[in-house]
Parts: sequence; structure tokens; C-alpha cells
Amino acid sequence: MIKKQRTFSVLALVFLGILFSFSAAEPLPPMTIARLKYGGGGDWYSNPGSLENLMAYIERHTDLDMAERQAVVEPGSPQLFSYSYLYMNGHGNVLFNGEEVRRLRHYLEHGGFLHADDNYGMDPSFRREMKKIFPDKEWVELPFDHPVYHQVFEFPDGLPKVHEHDNKAPQGLGLFHEGRLVVFYTYETDLGDGWESEEVHHDPQEIREAALRMGTNIFMYHLRQ
Repeated sequence: MIKKQRTFSVLALVFLGILFSFSAAEPLPPMTIARLKYGGGGDWYSNPGSLENLMAYIERHTDLDMAERQAVVEPGSPQLFSYSYLYMNGHGNVLFNGEEVRRLRHYLEHGGFLHADDNYGMDPSFRREMKKIFPDKEWVELPFDHPVYHQVFEFPDGLPKVHEHDNKAPQGLGLFHEGRLVVFYTYETDLGDGWESEEVHHDPQEIREAALRMGTNIFMYHLRQ
């Protein structure tokens, strides 16, 4: 099993500081997921309702208070470090400029987490851009006993398959920094499609349920690692 680093990240400490700034009489701010708005022409906005559905599901099945709406953030935005969890998906080209590469590396090395989900077509450019961010790192396929598959829900066989692309089994790939999973790449599964409402992609209920459960596991894992 890949070793996990059980320490508070810098972003987690910042978030805790924000929480402690609220008095006991005031409600704590809800947690949110930030969609990464990237350049290059790819449809970073695909599956627009997926994250709202996922956050509602997380709230129903955990003790977390989740936001009703996703956030959207660009790599160069001052708000980047306000979010501990980034999500990106799409079908087309991904491109980060030099400053965005520097900022994303700093974000990920100092507590940030990125979940990337290939809708189909994002893979070549995403791998290229991640190599610019971490030229010294290689993708590692997470074994099925990795904790990300055993959080709130059990996935003894790894990622669920939502949509068929190239007749390949789904893969959960990771980039690690100092023992911490900083990028989790769900490839050949299309979780974001499964998070959408039934009328969007017409996926069966059991497929959508499996995708939402896996998304919940990923979010909970990022909080606990």
C-alpha cells in the first residue's frame, strides 16, 4: 500500500484558522469544490451540474456541510489558495502558461489537491501539462487496497466504469509529493458524467450511484490524508 502522510497540510491549517475566526454563535462556512478553468480551448465547463449533485450527495452521506454551488477558479487567480480541492474535466486541449505552472506546483506542494477526470480526449494534453508542473514525477497506478477506495464506501475492485471509451479498464493514477497524493487522475471511467442528473446522459441509477459514491470517497480522502 502506498504510504500516506498523516500530517495537516498548509491549506488545511489555513482552513482551520478561518473556522476558528468564527464565533461559536456563527455557523461555519460550507465546504466547496472548485472547478479549474484552464486555457487551451478545452471544455473545462463540461458536465456543468455534476459538482452540485456530488456536493449534495456528500452532504447527505457524511457529516459535512457542503455548498450548494461549485466555485470556479483559474490557475492565476488570487483565490486559488482559498480552495483545498480542485476538480477539472473536459474533452479537449489543456494548456497552462509558465506562471500557471509555477502557481499550480506551489499550490499542490503546499497542501492543495487536484482531481482530474478525463471525459474523453483530455488525456494527451493533460499528461503533457502535468509533466510541465512535475517534470520529476511519474504516474503511479493506485492499488485497489489504497485508502481512496475505502473511505465512506467500499470499492474493492477500484474505480467504477461509467462510460466506455477505448475498451480499457478504468485506472486511478496518482502523483505524489513527499508521500501525499496531490493529483488523482481518474482515467477511462468518466465519473463526472455519472454525477450528472439522469436526463443528461441517461445513465442507469446504479451507475450514477457508483460514480457519486466514488466521488464522495475522493473528497473524503483529500480531507483525511
